[in-house]
Amino acid sequence: MRRAVGRLVPLLLVVVMVPVGLWGVAQAQAPKTLVIAIGADQTGLDPQTVENNESGFIMSTIYDSIVNYKPGSSLVGPGLAEKWEVSPDGLVYTFHFRHGVRFHDGTPMNARTVAQDVDRAINPQNPCYVLARKGVDTYDDFTYGSVKDGSVVKMEVLSDDTLRFTLPTPNAPFLSSVAMIWQGIVSPAATKQYNCDAGQHPVGTGPFKFVEAVRADHVTVDANPEYWGGRPKVDRIIFQVVPESATRMLKLERNEAQILADVPPSDYPRVTGKAALKLYQQPGLTILGVALSNEAGPFKDKRVRQAMNYAVDKEAINKGLYGGATTASQGMPPVLWGYNKSVAPYPYDAAKAQALLKEAGFPSGFTADMMVYGNPRGYNPVGGAKLGEAVQGYLQKVGINVKITQYEWGAYLDKIRHTPWEGFAISGWSGDNGDPDNFLGDLFEWDTAAGKARTNNNSRHHNPEYDRLMVQGRQVADQARRAQIYEQANKILHDDAPWIFMNHTNQVRAARATVRGFLLNPLQMFFHMEQVSLQ
Repeated sequence: MRRAVGRLVPLLLVVVMVPVGLWGVAQAQAPKTLVIAIGADQTGLDPQTVENNESGFIMSTIYDSIVNYKPGSSLVGPGLAEKWEVSPDGLVYTFHFRHGVRFHDGTPMNARTVAQDVDRAINPQNPCYVLARKGVDTYDDFTYGSVKDGSVVKMEVLSDDTLRFTLPTPNAPFLSSVAMIWQGIVSPAATKQYNCDAGQHPVGTGPFKFVEAVRADHVTVDANPEYWGGRPKVDRIIFQVVPESATRMLKLERNEAQILADVPPSDYPRVTGKAALKLYQQPGLTILGVALSNEAGPFKDKRVRQAMNYAVDKEAINKGLYGGATTASQGMPPVLWGYNKSVAPYPYDAAKAQALLKEAGFPSGFTADMMVYGNPRGYNPVGGAKLGEAVQGYLQKVGINVKITQYEWGAYLDKIRHTPWEGFAISGWSGDNGDPDNFLGDLFEWDTAAGKARTNNNSRHHNPEYDRLMVQGRQVADQARRAQIYEQANKILHDDAPWIFMNHTNQVRAARATVRGFLLNPLQMFFHMEQVSLQ
């Protein structure tokens, strides 16, 4: 017994002392987790097959593009390619790639593996050809051109570190478009492993690696210690889905979230009034409106569409719901070159609206449906339902009876993009590449080669003269000349009235004061999060 007791005493000392000694080490090595609260869930994480901000928020931490945007701007800088040349005629782009970079699954990143990923954007013979897939939204034809109209780029691998694109005609936004998160480069091994659908198994080269996605709850990404841009300063980011703005705000105040992706104007004073919180603001590359079904119902008549613009007091709505956001008059925000300063917003004039309705054959008005969504957007921080109700009230005064139906965000996108609809739909846009074409072309151009509206032309706007200007604007290299073209297009768009043009909001986010190194990006994505730390 004595011998047993004699041996037990030192053991007890060890047991007591070890946790005390390790506690400080454990504290120093505790993983730093950054929680970002977002208003809706992602709909996929393969850059070539999605077009919505929530997916983009997450993907911008996982992927690099051939070129990336510089921190806090929409200016193009090095990405996977550390340098490039453009031919004098603007047709040939030659990219030189970094050495020693690997995808998160270990696949080497070089000109050949990048080309394998881009090939599914441009090659109809590729078994994973994106444009042949149904139910996906893609920028591939916008960036790399279309086989149907002969505008697709030619791609050549010159060596392991050199890739060349030859364009059939000049495309002024090409370099900015290649930098978009929607052209993030995916490991070709992952695309093959998941049978052409790596949307829930993303593998990039970015500062963070995908860990898990739990539907309607969260997505987790962990730091990539081998990131070519330097190891991230936080160990983990959790994108937490929190649809209710009040709940998001409470989470920020309780330090359960450290960044809010969307903040309604009503909460600005609540953030600025607390030393522990910080409000980030800058002019936004945004537009918000109500799309009208240009090819269906009463809205086929331009006079009816113009009447809708006169019928709604946009100034009052913008003051009451959006904290005094700038009232829109055309298809792009005033911070971009190409904005037409001579085009003023439609004034509130109910009598003018009723006169136009009578002239168009609807003296007693009509009944129409309106599609809305509940969650916030970067261009609509209060959500679609609140705007829909405000617009509904004004339209009723001129005899337009509106029935509102609210959809979950993913279902809303599918409905407005992929199915015929008639009536009103809350619509908006946040810029992707800092080029006017990203607004005017994406939102209002008709795809002549395909014989249908482009994916985000939700109103199905179709004006041949406008479409001609869009093509011309891409083929001109001189920015001053391009600006003139877009000013002319904006005048046409104002008169066509494909939307009820509502406003342009600021980009606003809120964070804990302990978040350091965080920069707003005018394109709203969470780029360069490797630079963010928690104090």
